[in-house]
Amino acid sequence: MIATRDAYGEVLAELGGENDKIVVLDADLSGSTKTGVFAKKFPNRFFNMGIAEANMVGTAAGLASVGKIPFLSTFAIFAAGRGWEQIRQALAYPKANVKVVATHGGVTVGEDGGSHQSVEDVAIMRAIPNMTVIVPADGEETKGAIRAAAAHKGPVYVRLGRNKVPSVFPAGHKFEIGKGVVVVPGTDLTFITTGLMTAQAVIAAEKLKAEGISARVLHIGTIKPLDKELVEEAARETGAVITAEEHSVVGGLGGAVAEFLGETCPTLMKRVGVYDRFGTSGKSDELLKYFGLNAETLIEEAREIVSRKK
Repeated sequence: MIATRDAYGEVLAELGGENDKIVVLDADLSGSTKTGVFAKKFPNRFFNMGIAEANMVGTAAGLASVGKIPFLSTFAIFAAGRGWEQIRQALAYPKANVKVVATHGGVTVGEDGGSHQSVEDVAIMRAIPNMTVIVPADGEETKGAIRAAAAHKGPVYVRLGRNKVPSVFPAGHKFEIGKGVVVVPGTDLTFITTGLMTAQAVIAAEKLKAEGISARVLHIGTIKPLDKELVEEAARETGAVITAEEHSVVGGLGGAVAEFLGETCPTLMKRVGVYDRFGTSGKSDELLKYFGLNAETLIEEAREIVSRKK
């Protein structure tokens, strides 16, 4: 198990040695975002911008305009909150080649409470034109996603977590922007998942198998652009979809899937996530249980949706 933010720190330092155009900016949180790993190796290409997120985004845009490849990091609540206007105006509008890698997304920020638990950031970033939005499932996918972001021309938002998460993908897993992955085959329903919920869906699918329910697990690492081909295929072949994310059900993965299927392939569907409310303070594992972001909830929802199919 490894936290996606730890994987980010590792691969960012590797990329720094491979490409001297890569520069890193942080809003005084490099110990938490793990950009400090890069800073130790390449101090002349690291900039601590202080608690000034909007200025950090503007600076990154300027660096991109002269050929640098900036990665900027802070907590998701600050990137999508304090930096929103500058991300829209200075990055997305001119298609600046800047990578916003936000850590501490979702309720697993834990004791910091609802003020710091960003459950809206994916929806906010997904709504911005020209923005690519990525939410990796584990450490291995994070490494591939960061490399893909570095190679991609244009703005990218990558959402990472605070806690260690189970591995879903093997070493060397190839990440491709805009492509989902069928992690578990199935015929009765499809779990369409992202982030840490993919590992929970794999557990749920295994337990459901013992009950005679065949659950497909389709991991969506890129929320935007959505892999419409795989989503439609899953909907047509299984006839029932359950989305799951550590994010609000409004505007995130669930919203993206519902919008697409509603127009192209209306399907029996349920969204699992945070239901239009703020987070709350508590230990991260307790909060996941409190909000129903676990395999147990997915199993219950799978039983219900399969019974509705009949």
